[in-house]
Amino acid sequence: MANIISLADYQGFWREHNQNTKQPDPSDSSDLINICPKQFGTGYERWIELRHISLLIIDAEFHYDLVIEKNSLDGFIGGLEFGFHLLGYWNNINAGKNFFQSGAVHPSKQPELLRSQRLLKVDIHLESLELIHGFIAGSLNPIAPYILEKLINPTQKPYFQIDYTTPEMRVALEQIINCPFTGLTKKLYLESKCLELIALKLEQLAASENSSTKVTILKGDDIDRIHYAKEILAQNLDNPPSLIELARQVGLNDYKLKLGFRQVFGTTAFSYLHQQRMEKARQLLLEGQMNVKEVARAVGYTNQSHFATAFRKQFGTNPKSYDLLLRA
Repeated sequence: MANIISLADYQGFWREHNQNTKQPDPSDSSDLINICPKQFGTGYERWIELRHISLLIIDAEFHYDLVIEKNSLDGFIGGLEFGFHLLGYWNNINAGKNFFQSGAVHPSKQPELLRSQRLLKVDIHLESLELIHGFIAGSLNPIAPYILEKLINPTQKPYFQIDYTTPEMRVALEQIINCPFTGLTKKLYLESKCLELIALKLEQLAASENSSTKVTILKGDDIDRIHYAKEILAQNLDNPPSLIELARQVGLNDYKLKLGFRQVFGTTAFSYLHQQRMEKARQLLLEGQMNVKEVARAVGYTNQSHFATAFRKQFGTNPKSYDLLLRA
């Protein structure tokens, strides 16, 4: 059973436990680590202040499911935020997904759920609109006008978008988490990686908007069948059906399944399958019960070299060294 706590009490325990905040980089007073209170779990939150950017890295493992209740006095959330979840579940966002949020957002009264598992996530909070103006200026910008308005005018109605984290994003995230530098070099390095992630997310927003102009009208039964197709893929990572076979199993033609899958889930069936295979492989490697060859076979790769190439493209490191990097 989950433990229930108010947001005010949850934040109070964090403050009380971190009266003497740790500084991982003695040369940077704006790089601070808050340790997770022992009654909740282990791990930390790390805040790093960059130019126009607040970077947050959370790596914590909770002892039990935690429900955080909110009330109307918890205030407003403003500004622009780019969030990337690598492991765990928080606030209805699973591992392997990212989100963009803008506008003056009143926090939902719906409680937040932190599961009893490891949570690894990176959040980029923009403190100045000058940075966004620099990205969107120029005639080559492909982002739809209403998306631009959301970006450059965060005081208007809230905007929230969730999508899958791409392999290119994943590489930049791993580089942020495992940054080897200190001092000014660290700040410049992390700032460049944050800008890279922002650019990739803006590109994803543009692609999402462009694809939404080609919407296939789906009936309720079609959507149910597409969800069933997703379940079939998730349950058969080692031996998935082809697109035509999958369409036959769920009772759709392959064209409607192809377009409908992207419309419902924001990605292709093939990309979803690849993402799930890589996520499953990472979990198996972290559990430490299988070697790389066994993990490769478990997610449908008969060729270990092909698996290593796919894993390296997804996470920016070889499968043998991934566990060490993630735990560093």
